Amino acid sequence: MSAPQEDLTSIIEELKQKCLDLPDNIVAHHHLALVYRKAGKTDDAMRSLKRCLEIDPHAVEALINIGAMYFEQGDLDKALAANQAALQVNSALAQPHNNIGLIWQQKGESEKAIAAYTLATMNDPKMHMAWINLASAQVMAGNFSLAVKAAKEAVRLEPDFPMAYNNLAVALYYNKDLQAANKALIKAKELGYAVDPRLAEAIESEL
Repeated sequence: MSAPQEDLTSIIEELKQKCLDLPDNIVAHHHLALVYRKAGKTDDAMRSLKRCLEIDPHAVEALINIGAMYFEQGDLDKALAANQAALQVNSALAQPHNNIGLIWQQKGESEKAIAAYTLATMNDPKMHMAWINLASAQVMAGNFSLAVKAAKEAVRLEPDFPMAYNNLAVALYYNKDLQAANKALIKAKELGYAVDPRLAEAIESEL
């Protein structure tokens, strides 16, 4: 449950004072940025994140969050640059690779997205969202058997995560395994996922 807006306001005021008291404390500025973002104050959040980079140009978490904010705003090039900067600090981080995959997929570059998601799964084999996203990119590229493999790994890692079953259903459908696709889609529904009715209709019509 998210905190009420008035609670966020009081937290923001406390953190602003802490940042004034400790102007070079990167943790305080980063925490303030996160609360600003939660409160929908995106300009303030970005300003606080950039202050983190002023204190430490290699502040990886700030770079990743800046990239996420640019992605949400639709500025894919700046989002890409921020995540690439994070990888220049530490190339073994999974999250920036996953984020770069989302950016390339948004740009319609499925092969580049696959490469990025694959690096994410290599750096953190337990990162279920990277496997879920990899399945989606493999479907986009027409690699349906590889999409099934990725989606099954996501399900194995997070057996109660509805999106994993949905993406598995999509991959199985395109891989012409309709019975398994229907089973996965039913499971996604049971877990609360709002499945695309067109997919459900397509599977039912071909069974």
